[in-house]
Amino acid sequence: MAHITAGVEYGLHCLLWLANSPEVPLSSRDLAEFQGISPSFLAKVFPKLEKAGIVSASEGIKGGYLLARQPGDITVLEVVDAIEGRKPLFDCQEIRGRCAVYRERPPSWATKGVCAIHAVMLRAEKAMRDSLANQTLADIAGVLDRKAPPEFSEDVRRWLADRANGRARGPAATEGM
Repeated sequence: MAHITAGVEYGLHCLLWLANSPEVPLSSRDLAEFQGISPSFLAKVFPKLEKAGIVSASEGIKGGYLLARQPGDITVLEVVDAIEGRKPLFDCQEIRGRCAVYRERPPSWATKGVCAIHAVMLRAEKAMRDSLANQTLADIAGVLDRKAPPEFSEDVRRWLADRANGRARGPAATEGM
């Protein structure tokens, strides 16, 4: 089981598009359709981002979400913690206290202090959290900008704007009419 779930991945992708469209609120429904996922899935992610102060919601027919802060002020760690909650990478079971050699009661040397395995995991978690805290949404957006051709961002903006204006494109727009 992954420590960081798909919710974080989809949340970060959504935040990238919000960063790319700083003055136009985007609906979670349109962002879900854009990524090919269930709108109800993102409907669970965005309130967490809003509660953490990462996005702000605007209501109404043209409502949606905007970034609440500049992309350079939003760390990946904040997004992970907002969506996943702050949970440990490793849950030590204190197995060392149940050694069969010491059925009655393990000696204090065996259980004193932090378990050596737990200590390794705590260091790994700290390194991971430090790394995520040093990466911002702006950093990720910069990589995307360097990697994707310039017209990609414009195509995405146009697609999202068409959705916001009620002019969906393609076969999905005409189904059920």
